[in-house]
Amino acid sequence: MATQNATQQFVPINDIHDDVVILKDGQMCMVLLASSINFALKSTDEQQAILSQFQSFLNSIDFSIQIYIQSRRLDIRPYLEVLTSRQPLQDNDLMKIQLREYMEFIQTFTSQVDIMTKNFFIVVPYTPSNLEVKGIKQFLRPKVKTPVESQDKFFEDRTQLDQRVSVVEQGLSRIGIRTAPLGTEELTELFYHIFNPEDLSHAPQR
Repeated sequence: MATQNATQQFVPINDIHDDVVILKDGQMCMVLLASSINFALKSTDEQQAILSQFQSFLNSIDFSIQIYIQSRRLDIRPYLEVLTSRQPLQDNDLMKIQLREYMEFIQTFTSQVDIMTKNFFIVVPYTPSNLEVKGIKQFLRPKVKTPVESQDKFFEDRTQLDQRVSVVEQGLSRIGIRTAPLGTEELTELFYHIFNPEDLSHAPQR
């Protein structure tokens, strides 16, 4: 238990509530999952246009954002389980042989080569002017009676954060980047993998 408490001191997150990450210093963040652009396949003019639009987007916002790129080894086990379950359903003997050989190829290939997946995230922060971490922490505890003032303050700050997220979404959409805000469960999975990078048993689903 002492080791667990000591480890938690290095985790900057106080809580995740209502699709918002609340840090220990009181800062609130929302995280957007962003699509990618195959920049290398664009023409020179298209590349210049994308860079110009991205520069204009950065110059248009008056708050900081964080771009986080997550590279993870692809867990092929669920795919192999699906193939295994379908193997007995094949009526054609030739199809069964081909399916078995394909599964063996996938297993051999993935054991020799790391198949990586990349996810792109935009972190949008908001620091409330007079947020008290203790008060918001009490509000997030369902078993503790919460003052109405703390609840109102949280949703007031959440509105300010939503406005920033909207600005980011609109700015990136002009470049051709689609975004989607992560919900509470998806945020929990994301930070779980950040602090447990070797665990593939809870791969995020989206």
